[in-house]
Amino acid sequence: MTRRELDAADIHEPGLRAAYSWCRDVNARHGRTYFLATRMLTPAQRPAVHALYGFARWLDDIVDEPDADATPESLAARLSEVEDRFLADLTAGTSDDPLLTAVIDTAARYELEEPLFRDFFTSMRMDLSVTDYATRGDLDEYVRGSAEVIGLQVLPILGAVAPREEAAPRAAALGKAFQLTNFLRDVAEDFERGRVYLPADELKEHDVDRERLSWCAEHGRADVRLRAAIKEQIAVTRRVYAEARPGIAMLHPVSRPCVATAATLYGEILDRIEDADHDVFAGRAKVSRRRRLKVACGALARSQWARTRHPAPAPPSAVG
Repeated sequence: MTRRELDAADIHEPGLRAAYSWCRDVNARHGRTYFLATRMLTPAQRPAVHALYGFARWLDDIVDEPDADATPESLAARLSEVEDRFLADLTAGTSDDPLLTAVIDTAARYELEEPLFRDFFTSMRMDLSVTDYATRGDLDEYVRGSAEVIGLQVLPILGAVAPREEAAPRAAALGKAFQLTNFLRDVAEDFERGRVYLPADELKEHDVDRERLSWCAEHGRADVRLRAAIKEQIAVTRRVYAEARPGIAMLHPVSRPCVATAATLYGEILDRIEDADHDVFAGRAKVSRRRRLKVACGALARSQWARTRHPAPAPPSAVG
């Protein structure tokens, strides 16, 4: 975390500054698109966004990158331990755990509600035991906690010019769209971990099941049936983006370029999958660095323009 960002966010206690800096480093290493988009935010907004992302990434790694001797039971116990400690600290409004300090502080500053975090922990627990999702409704239940709540957590940081009841569903939908895009990009990687984040009944319509996916993994390419299924899933995901897109105009003007950048670049991952003829086993779809920088440069100019005309949104705690 840069000194300028921490100072702008009124974060001065050394331990707290260190915690926020750790979260920023996590974001920089693991979330290239997200991190690039945060550069469009005001310095005062960035630490809180990094705190939420860093916390989510840390929990995700507990589940996805366990120690060699970890068991599902030990991971479940570890997750429950973290959840109990986190919720207690959330109620207290402070934490002495270096890994929780920044997100607890962010939750206090922006008055983030406990159910948003409980839902996230619920989805993390699902990853320990659920490997397949029979229907779209089953997958939506998981996505609620793994992605939609992230959009709702970030909304107060971004600020909104529309009533919350109008902006919140759009923010949740954008979080969902990003997650569904991840699922499509990472089909091969997730399958290697034993997971399928696509509705089984919708795959079955194209004669795709685990046996079919195993064949694709073994041969390093998607067959015609899986390609058709992926094409359909992309169409579903694009409809979620369309649902979310009007929400960008509901955000505070200084925050719109950031979110528009993330939405554009994440949406273009779907384009790259289409360019590969929907072959999600041939390689990981990604947007080129050159393209990311081009989109970011245009957004940065719009961001700077917005900052000259609008004061940055303040945390609810500061307003109150």
